[in-house]
Amino acid sequence: MSPNLILTCFLAYTGLLFFISWLTSRKANNETFFIGNRVSPWYVVAYGMIGASLSGVTFISIPGWVGETQFSYMLVVFGYFFGYILITTVLLPVYYKLNLTSIYTYLEKRFGVFSYKTGAFYFLLSRIIGASFRMFLVVNVLQIFVFDQWNVPFWMTVTVFIILIILYTFKGGIKTIVWTDTLQTTFMLAAIFLSIYIIINHLGTDFSALTKEVMNSDYSNLFFTDWNDRRFFLKQFLSGIFIAVVMTGLDQDMMQKNLSCRNLKDAQKNMLSLGFVLIFVNLLFLFLGAILFIYSAQKGIEIPKTTDDLFPLIALKYLGPFAGIVFIIGLISAAYSSADSALTALTTSFSIDVLGVDRRKNLSEKRKTNIRYIVHICIALVLLFVIIFYRLINDKAIIDKLFTIAGYTYGPLLGLFAFGLFTKFTIHDKFVPIIAILSPIICYILSVHSVEWFNGYKFGFELLILNGIITFVGLLLISKSKNKL
Repeated sequence: MSPNLILTCFLAYTGLLFFISWLTSRKANNETFFIGNRVSPWYVVAYGMIGASLSGVTFISIPGWVGETQFSYMLVVFGYFFGYILITTVLLPVYYKLNLTSIYTYLEKRFGVFSYKTGAFYFLLSRIIGASFRMFLVVNVLQIFVFDQWNVPFWMTVTVFIILIILYTFKGGIKTIVWTDTLQTTFMLAAIFLSIYIIINHLGTDFSALTKEVMNSDYSNLFFTDWNDRRFFLKQFLSGIFIAVVMTGLDQDMMQKNLSCRNLKDAQKNMLSLGFVLIFVNLLFLFLGAILFIYSAQKGIEIPKTTDDLFPLIALKYLGPFAGIVFIIGLISAAYSSADSALTALTTSFSIDVLGVDRRKNLSEKRKTNIRYIVHICIALVLLFVIIFYRLINDKAIIDKLFTIAGYTYGPLLGLFAFGLFTKFTIHDKFVPIIAILSPIICYILSVHSVEWFNGYKFGFELLILNGIITFVGLLLISKSKNKL
């Protein structure tokens, strides 16, 4: 594909997003930005959240990951579904009962201000890291295949991308994102189906025959029974449950969309339908990964050192212009879908949880809006610098980094919410930040020495569960009594 064609696709898609932004942001206010005036149709939210849940990380990393982990990731996905059931039955009723805008306000009501600020801090840290990873994927592909040809520096490419996201989320916020997510999900899913179709044609086979070849290959291995292996099936399944709980149910980014629904029942329908559909969508991504490796073997294509590069390499270099266009649009859709909502959620959390603009009665609506604008731009600048920094340390599959880091930063959130929801203890609130700092440090030490200390055992995604348990135990140690709240 020529750089001009890729750039044209990018600009055309971006223009479409700006049009939707214009339609949805008219007469927007702070309530529109934060919770979409609580009028979002649940089925629109559910459909759009498919794209937000997958993101650029899934679009590129999971197909490339098949070479190392085969289909074992499906056990994580099955765990996701049960995690979504927990979110539906435990977390959403609490959020709606308390009429929350930021979900971390719950921690203040349950424990106190130190717990509240700790929860918000870990979300901000986690989401800045995660959103930066996702945006890096897309910007890096555009840099390699477009802007390097014109000697445009990487930092300038990132800056342009960030500015575009700022502009179309600036006014409408979550209301705009709910509707742009539907567009992005549509294009992302279309890209996956069309990519599979194109590869089948290039291999000169049909879907049925290729499916049999995948199922008979090592790529389709689902269950790994060595408990020391990071891919051990029970570890994967349990980790999937808790990853869904923390990265969706305890994440302001994902929950902000749910809280924009009209009522609790609609939000619950949204969450359950999302969990069900994601099983099939992730299976498609793994199938795509398998046939990418099969295609590479048949055509004599050398597998890139970083497997994240496999899908873009084949789509843009070997499958023709149409496949390249399909890939670029799908990738851009995936990136925008996660980046725009992350920026909005970070702005919401910082404005409400850190600055407390919703509580400051002395501020006019106009002043609150101006503060939100400033926060929006500042958060975008932070993302910009993190993306540039991340390019310097990129050395393995990004999805692996994302979940590893999430195990450290989301673990304290898991422990805090679990302790609040499933015990009646009160705690010495001022000690919570200490517990939340020590827990990830202990986890890191155990992870580094696990092979030596635990007879060859290697931690995988279950590191998140361990982190949450350590936080939970730490909270027990600083608890006061069993008195009911």
